[in-house]
Amino acid sequence: MPEKETVAKRDQSNDLALLYDVSQLLNNKNDFLEVAPSVLALLRERSGLRHMVLVLHNRQSGDLTLSAAVGLTQAERERAFYVSGEGVVGKVIASGAPMTVPRVSKEPLYLDRTGAHRRSGDADASFICVPILADQEVVGALAADLVYDPAADLEREARMLSVTAALFAQAMRLRQAVEQERRQLLAENERLQDELRERFRPDNIIGNSQPMQAVYDLIAQVANSGATVLIRGESGTGKELAAHAIHHNSNRSGKPYIKVNCAALPETILEAELFGHEKGAFTGALAQKKGRFELAEGGTIFLDEVGDFSPTTQVKLLRVLQEREFERVGGVKTIRADVRILAATNRDLEELVAQGKFREDLYYRLNVFPIHLPGLRQRKSDILLLADFFVQKYARASGKDVRRISTPAIDMMMAYHWPGNVRELENCIERATLLTTDHVIHGHHLPPTLQTAEESDTKLTATLAEAVDNLEREMIVEAMKSARGNATLAAKTLGITERIIGLRLKKYDIDYKRFRGA
Repeated sequence: MPEKETVAKRDQSNDLALLYDVSQLLNNKNDFLEVAPSVLALLRERSGLRHMVLVLHNRQSGDLTLSAAVGLTQAERERAFYVSGEGVVGKVIASGAPMTVPRVSKEPLYLDRTGAHRRSGDADASFICVPILADQEVVGALAADLVYDPAADLEREARMLSVTAALFAQAMRLRQAVEQERRQLLAENERLQDELRERFRPDNIIGNSQPMQAVYDLIAQVANSGATVLIRGESGTGKELAAHAIHHNSNRSGKPYIKVNCAALPETILEAELFGHEKGAFTGALAQKKGRFELAEGGTIFLDEVGDFSPTTQVKLLRVLQEREFERVGGVKTIRADVRILAATNRDLEELVAQGKFREDLYYRLNVFPIHLPGLRQRKSDILLLADFFVQKYARASGKDVRRISTPAIDMMMAYHWPGNVRELENCIERATLLTTDHVIHGHHLPPTLQTAEESDTKLTATLAEAVDNLEREMIVEAMKSARGNATLAAKTLGITERIIGLRLKKYDIDYKRFRGA
């Protein structure tokens, strides 16, 4: 009797150690499916269990899916498919109660669908299946078989599997909680991104296209920093509006915002405008004057068309960027500048640097955070939004009731390449708004550059062959005229042979003699 108690104590100690190791495995991973095969392998290795499977219940389809297994071949895994209520596993999942089968040969519900028992060649086997319960709901089952032994303590094995199933359930709840938290974070992040995009989109910048969303994101990222921003883009893309958005959404928004169109000022005036001048510094300097940098103290200065700076002005701007200080023209007192610099240009600064027309060190100082504004042809999905905005704007300004843009006019705007970008579109809509007399903007209200052949009644009247013949005849006449009737010289000019020009003169009935006196 004492010996039996010792064995029982030893077995219980082993089971506790095994379950502790199982819990450690499951706790070390957020996704229990990744570690489930290792758990089953550990159970198999340290117990009398043989084939082990983890089956999960799909609540939508009702199918029971084999999610992990040990001791089964790939073919046997693929055959392990059940539905709720089918076989021992199906019954356990349907009822939520564990089931112990002492001898599978005596149990009609035991299907041995995998064929693993038949493959092992054993005369008989025992089978245990326990449910996995999460929040009182059956989410799967844990099943195992072992070689049939009348003396085997199946209840003990069932208890161990039940505790393991509970650990699996806990790991599943953790996984679901982590996944739910991840989804919530993604949703919150998306909401914040949308909020940021809306917040940092200036009211007078219209556009929801992907290129413009990227611009809004960049504005959001840089607005509250003190970084120098270089806004690139073609003329008419809205660089000044982007600069204003950066200032408006920055922590300097309550301070001055000074704009300088550098291309509009001569070099002799630009320096004094930027840095100010002392009285008597040059002819006409009748009093001391503060420059734009001083006026922008604590705020932001926007230097438009910075690519047009002269070498002298470039040096002084570089000093402001590096040292944050400058002197007025004609002055010796150093003035500190607490000013954020935003710059814009439509010039190819890299090419200007290569040509020696723009300082390389200044380029790198300006190009700390570049933002590229796309041309209108790169954001065509915004054309109708912009057109509607401009129609409302100029209809209100002119006191007209413009209700819509005709389909042909829309087609013309969508097909056009807009070299002047948003500014050109605005001018086109303003013109069309003034011209319309029937509440509708039609195709014929748009400028000639947008007109189609049908709209302007200028359809082609010649075939391609006829047009080519006309061009060829014109070129031959011009060449003969320049060569004063000398067909050999004319052929050389045109890059053709004397034989070919002779044939063309005959084809077009061109008399070389009439050019002799030309």
